[in-house]
Amino acid sequence: MPAIAVAIIDSGGANIASLQFALQRLGQSSVLTTDATEIRAASRVILPGVGAARNAMSKLRDHRLLDVIRNLKQPVLGICLGMQLLAEASDEEDVDCLGIIPGTAARLPASPQFPVPNMGWCPILKTAEDSVLDGLNSGNYFYFVHSYALPVSQITLASAEHEHRFAAIVRQGNFLAAQFHPERSSAAGSRLLKNFLCWRP
Repeated sequence: MPAIAVAIIDSGGANIASLQFALQRLGQSSVLTTDATEIRAASRVILPGVGAARNAMSKLRDHRLLDVIRNLKQPVLGICLGMQLLAEASDEEDVDCLGIIPGTAARLPASPQFPVPNMGWCPILKTAEDSVLDGLNSGNYFYFVHSYALPVSQITLASAEHEHRFAAIVRQGNFLAAQFHPERSSAAGSRLLKNFLCWRP
């Protein structure tokens, strides 16, 4: 695989080391950064996130990265909270997000059968074909940890189910986003990351 410069945007979340290790296993180094010049110059950009949307948006705003991210032309991958940050808004503390992908992240409905957060392995259902999903199929399991999710829409590539179906993978132009953690999702997650590193939207 040719060398690809991957910038991981530091939005204040945890588990960055596991993401970097997952990339290293694919032969790819990465840099964790809030530097706009590094982010713009990278061949690939990843926006991860764990925690609250408002705090993450505040950190991105403090580093003057909102318009930087909105104007990126290279492939971008949002992971977990990062997926929700790419959306129009989040019902969590009623926060406006980046507005790159349509939809508002809504809290998952809770019940004894469907506790929130949704934590663990869930299968996906592919709803569209895309080169970034090469080698992935309906029924592949991925690891989820989340309380909010985007609805299934016209840009959904794959969905998953809690009490209701929600968007598991979406694509809007050069922006790809996954609600699950590919770096913690074994072979299927590794395949998605590998596809992303080679993706030419």
